[in-house]
Amino acid sequence: MNDSHRLELENIRITLNDAPLVELDTRIGPGEVLTVMGPSGSGKSTLLAFVAGFMAPAFQATGQVRLDGHDITRLPAERRGIGLLFQDPLLFPHLSVAGNLRFGMPRATRNRAGRVEAALGEIGLAGFGDRDPATLSGGQKARVALMRLLLSEPCAVLLDEPFAGLDTHLRHEMRQLVFTRLREAGLPSLLVTHDREDAEDAGGTLIELSA
Repeated sequence: MNDSHRLELENIRITLNDAPLVELDTRIGPGEVLTVMGPSGSGKSTLLAFVAGFMAPAFQATGQVRLDGHDITRLPAERRGIGLLFQDPLLFPHLSVAGNLRFGMPRATRNRAGRVEAALGEIGLAGFGDRDPATLSGGQKARVALMRLLLSEPCAVLLDEPFAGLDTHLRHEMRQLVFTRLREAGLPSLLVTHDREDAEDAGGTLIELSA
């Protein structure tokens, strides 16, 4: 487990037309999950977009996003070292399952084929490498998306309601898998959700935003 990754949100203030949406000053340690809950329009997805580096220009923000001590607030999204997991798995339809897993791997990764096979075995999908993503169930797609994220070796993770599209049984199963893997990897994570059970399973600090 890597115990060095830390995500700091220092004096973050996000406004829309001068009206405050989010004010936050917090730190997320290795393997910890900070959950931000709130109704639609409360600013939680805008906070996530600000941290990720693709906030819409209609919003204004002050404060710093620091990752492992480095200020990444003004870096482009692709240079921030942050992985994202969305409600939609967003698997590439023109790539096989293995191709999807290879996509985000750092160029210097050795034995890519071996890493992919081992990763598929870890999520109960051994032998699925040549499959078309369209042939997978919702739960299988979600597991592939999670493993693609981990193989990209991010330093922090943002979770945008990643369980909302799953049925009740799969939702609980995927929460356990996702939060366990993030803890094992020592990745600080920011989760935005409407679902209180997501927050309970995440187990970390909960911040609730008002409308």
